[in-house]
Amino acid sequence: MNKKMVSKLLAASLATIMTAGIVGCGNAKPAEDVSAADTQTEASEAPAETTTETEETASEEEVAPSHVVRTDADGNPIDLGGMEIIIRDWWTADEEVEPTNAFEEAREEYYDWIQETYNFKIKQVAISDWGSVPEDFLNYTTSGGDENYIFILRPGSELVAAMNSGLMYDLSTLDCLDFSKDKWGSDVHKLMEKHGAIYGMAAGTIEPKGGMYFNKRLLQEAGIDPQSIYDLQESGDWTWEKFEEICKQIQADTNNDGVIDRYAMVNFASTFYGEAVASNDAEFIGKDDNGYYNALESEATMEALNWALDMISTYDYPQPTDSEWDYWKEAFINGNGAFIAGETYQAGGDWSTMEDDFGFVCFPKGPKASDYTNVYSDNPYCIPACYDAEKAWKLAFAYDVYTDPVPGFEDYNDREAGFYNSFRDTESVELSIRRLMTNGKITYHTMIPGLSLGEDVLWGINKDSTPAQQAEKIRNTWASYLEEANK
Repeated sequence: MNKKMVSKLLAASLATIMTAGIVGCGNAKPAEDVSAADTQTEASEAPAETTTETEETASEEEVAPSHVVRTDADGNPIDLGGMEIIIRDWWTADEEVEPTNAFEEAREEYYDWIQETYNFKIKQVAISDWGSVPEDFLNYTTSGGDENYIFILRPGSELVAAMNSGLMYDLSTLDCLDFSKDKWGSDVHKLMEKHGAIYGMAAGTIEPKGGMYFNKRLLQEAGIDPQSIYDLQESGDWTWEKFEEICKQIQADTNNDGVIDRYAMVNFASTFYGEAVASNDAEFIGKDDNGYYNALESEATMEALNWALDMISTYDYPQPTDSEWDYWKEAFINGNGAFIAGETYQAGGDWSTMEDDFGFVCFPKGPKASDYTNVYSDNPYCIPACYDAEKAWKLAFAYDVYTDPVPGFEDYNDREAGFYNSFRDTESVELSIRRLMTNGKITYHTMIPGLSLGEDVLWGINKDSTPAQQAEKIRNTWASYLEEANK
């Protein structure tokens, strides 16, 4: 789609502007009695005198029905007053990047259009770095400023402390946001919810996190067709039981010297434990209408941890003497183990120089799960609480239109497209990455102050200290953490 066509699409969408909307923070005198649903006019709600024109235009130009103009009480586009908004992160370079494909060209045109239509400027740029983000947010929110910032923050204890200290604006009070829309599918707003207030959000495609990498050469040497792993996933038969069968076939003493020299796995144990729990539709900390609760000792979680401990004890490449904690990275690269539980970023990072070819599937599903799963852990977008209601509303409105689907590319997944550059086969993206973007679990344990999953539980699990023993040791401590978190 070229810019000329996108311009036509956007121009055609103007035909849907109707006299409906709100008088909110975007106007001089906010009105408190108008519903958020009135901030946009759907094509199906258009009065009779405009229906014919709209339908003809839509038919000719294939205007996306989701693309509408949001209006005020007088039927005019919402006016943000020329605000210059910055979405602060720690990775985006402050430089113009030319579009490289039709989607990026259409997105650029869409961004130009929303900024002109609603009278604002917006860009995402790195101002902090990964380490300074929590402190930068704290300092800015407590001292205030004239800038128009939306902060991207990272999960962790600092995030929870900032939320509990009232440093984030309550997004549930901003009627321009509708969290029932599909674009909020990562459920960050649910993770950042407390006592009915919502302190963070994230729109767009879901970040796929953990899965299982496999070394294709080692599988072939063990008489296993690497494609068969994808076939098992597609048929629904990629289960703990089947995975264990394959590990048993791979692990061998190939030169008959009495020492195993081909291991089925090499893992960072904490990652393997975490993925195993999620794969059994289980969790460490749950949340219901009464707040957070300890799910560590649930049947599903204990089953997953016990199975994972047995797998690591039986099939995992042992840590070499005097090696560093991350020995497993080099070990997988060198082909010391056929499978490793890992995150998707590693394909273009840790494994980018790996000589052996590798594939990627979802973590095999446990007996309590009906499908493969993913762990949701996207970074929350937060508005500083030091801003007044009008400014917060405008920032939320701008972010909302900024993250709406690009006309003509509603089903296009730009995050998925990027993975073709880091993974070595298309099956990893089309059969695995795609699944991980649609099925996941929220990790509530990251929202409990004081709780350190690795230190409290995972690092201590071994042959001499079972998951049940670790859970018993930490039970009372976690109870105090949860009591405080639920206040």
